[in-house]
Amino acid sequence: MSISDLTDDSSANPITDSKMDEKKANDQVTDGPPLDEEVAGDMSEVEEVRKGLHSRHIQMIALAGTIGTGLFLSSGRAISRSGPLGALIGYLVTGAVAGVVTLSIAEMGALVPLNGGIVRYSGYWVDPGLSFANGWNLVYSYSVSMPAEIVAATVLVEFWITINSAIWITIFGVLMLLSGFCVIRIYGEMEFGFSLMKIALIVGVNLMALVITYGGGPNHEPIGFKYWKRPGPFVQYLGIDGSLGQFLGVWTAMNNALYAYSGIESITVAAAETRSPRRAIPNAAKRIFGLISIFMLGLVVPSDDPNLSHYSGTASTSPFVIAAKRAGIKVVPSVINAVIITSAWSSGNSNVLSGSRVLYGLAKDDLAPRIFTKLNRFSVPWVAITMYGVLMCLAYLTVSSTASIVFDWLQDLVSISTLVNWLTILVTYLRFFYGCEKQGISRKSLPWAVPFQPYISWASMILCILLLVTGGYVSFIHGHWSNESFVSSYINIPIFFILYFSYKYIKKTKIVALEDIPIRGFIDSYIQSPEPEAKPKSKLRKLNFLWS
Repeated sequence: MSISDLTDDSSANPITDSKMDEKKANDQVTDGPPLDEEVAGDMSEVEEVRKGLHSRHIQMIALAGTIGTGLFLSSGRAISRSGPLGALIGYLVTGAVAGVVTLSIAEMGALVPLNGGIVRYSGYWVDPGLSFANGWNLVYSYSVSMPAEIVAATVLVEFWITINSAIWITIFGVLMLLSGFCVIRIYGEMEFGFSLMKIALIVGVNLMALVITYGGGPNHEPIGFKYWKRPGPFVQYLGIDGSLGQFLGVWTAMNNALYAYSGIESITVAAAETRSPRRAIPNAAKRIFGLISIFMLGLVVPSDDPNLSHYSGTASTSPFVIAAKRAGIKVVPSVINAVIITSAWSSGNSNVLSGSRVLYGLAKDDLAPRIFTKLNRFSVPWVAITMYGVLMCLAYLTVSSTASIVFDWLQDLVSISTLVNWLTILVTYLRFFYGCEKQGISRKSLPWAVPFQPYISWASMILCILLLVTGGYVSFIHGHWSNESFVSSYINIPIFFILYFSYKYIKKTKIVALEDIPIRGFIDSYIQSPEPEAKPKSKLRKLNFLWS
C-alpha cells in the first residue's frame, strides 16, 4: 500500500481556526493540491454497501455495549477478588480508559467513515504493517469471542433444561450466522431491541438492589453499607496481607473489567453502512453505561459469599441473582437468565458484524485475500461471515470439556487482544493528532474533535501498557504458577510483533512521516460531501436521553 503526501506546503492550502463559510470551503477544495484517490478522500467504498444503520441503532448499541455476560456473570468474581470498593475502582478506571479509546476512534471515524475502523486508520496514519498486525489480531479476537458468547448462552439455557450442549451450540450458531447474512438493517433492529431489553434489566436490578439496601425485600432487613464494614471494602487478594494485597485485588478487577468493556470501541467498523456517520458516530461515543451496577452490587452482596467465586455460567451465580436470593426474592433468577441469554446472542451478533467488516476492510487494503470483499445481494460480506461461521465450531470444545474452563480461556484471550487493539487505537490517534499539528490543520476543521487531547490518550496508553505487561502477574507469585494462565495472558504479544515485523520485512513498509500523513484530503472530502442537517427534536423527543 502506498500512502502519498497530500499537501504541497502547510501554508499553500491553509485551514484556519476561523469558521469557513461555504464559498471559502469550495474554493479551497478547488484550488488545493490534487488528491491521491487510492487513499485520501476516496469514499467510493460507501457506494458499494447499504446504509442500513441509523443513528439510533449505533447509539443504542454503544450505550448497551458494556451490558453483557461480562457484567452479568463476571462482575461477581471482581467483587470476590477485590471487594466492593476495589471492584468499583477497577471498573471505573478501566471504564475511563475504554471511554477515551472510544472517543478517540470516534473522532477518526467521523472524518473517515469507512468499514474496518482502526484497521483502515492505522494503515493511513501509522504504518500498513500495523494495520496488518492489528487487523489479524482483531480477526483472532472475534474468532474466539463468538465461541465464548455461544458457550455462555448454551450454559445459561441449562439453568432450565439439561440436554446435549452441542444442540444449543448449533442453534445459537445458526441464529448468529443468519442475522449476519441478512441486510444490515435487520441486524440494527435486532440490536436495538436487545439493547432496550438489557437497559431495562440493568435499571430494574439496580432499583431492586436499592430497595434491598433499604430493607424493602421480603426479609425486610436493611443492609446499607453493612458489607463494606464486614467483610470490608477491599479483599486481601491471594491472602497477601496489607495494602499490597488490596492493591493487587483492585488491579485484578481492572483486568477483569477488560472483558466487560471489550467491543465498546467497535462503533466505527461498519461506518460505511451508517447513515450520517459524521454525526451518528460521535453521538454514540458519548454514551457509556453500567458503572452504577458495580456500586449497587457491592452494597447488596458480601465479597466473601462463596457463590461469587464459584463460576457455573448460569444465572444462579450472577451477583444480581445472589442478591435477590439473599433478600428472599424468588422470581428474579429466571428473568435475569432469559435476558442474559439474549445478551450473549446480541454479543455474538455484534462479533459477526464487527469481525466480518474488519476482514472486509483488510481485504479492501490488500492485507487479506480479496475474496473477503465479495458481497451478497444484501451488500454484506458473505465470504467473511462464512469464515467466522466455521470458526464458531470452537464452541464444540465444551462438549468434551467443562464449559467454565473453556469460557475462562476464551475470556482471557479476548481481554489481551482487546488491550492490544486499544493500544493500536491510541497510537494511531496520537499520530493523527500530531499529524494535524505538524501540517497546520486546525482541529476546528474536523467533523468532531475530542477535548483534553492528547493528554487523556497518553495517560490511557500508559495504563494499557501496564495492564498488558502485568496481565499474567499471578503466575509469577510463588505457588500460583499456571501454564494455561501464562500462555493465555501473553501469547498474543509475540504473535502481534511477529505479524508486524514480518509484514514490514516482506513489503518493505515504513512508518509514515507526520508531514506525509493523509489528513487534508479526507477533510476536503468531508467539506465536499456535507451531511443533511439533523431534524429538530419535538418536545416529546427531547425527553428521550437514550438516543438522539
